[in-house]
Amino acid sequence: MFSVFTQLPPIAQTVILLCISNTIMFCAWYGHLRFVSPNRTWLFAVVLGWGIAFFEYLFNVPANRIGYQVMSVAQLKILQEVISLVMFIPFMMLVMKEPLKMNYIYAGCCMVGAVYFMFRD
Repeated sequence: MFSVFTQLPPIAQTVILLCISNTIMFCAWYGHLRFVSPNRTWLFAVVLGWGIAFFEYLFNVPANRIGYQVMSVAQLKILQEVISLVMFIPFMMLVMKEPLKMNYIYAGCCMVGAVYFMFRD
């Protein structure tokens, strides 16, 4: 399975790894709001988040190293932000049980514009 992944173009590898990374990071950043009792201290949430973030870094660092072979740092950053927004909406709806608002769609459209300008020649 790993050999199939390494045969993908670097941009595809980067996108896949960033999608996994973002999913894990959402759990670190926001999961405690839904799954950890409010009676727990904020320090508990921080330590829990750090523990989860370690696994996020196992995907984020290779994603950026692979992506940097074919993209600039600015392109990597805007790609990360768009993936984050696209991945966050389902996370927000499915895990956090919050409704989708049109403002999120409008923000997504603005991000698509940012990608266009960042990647055009």
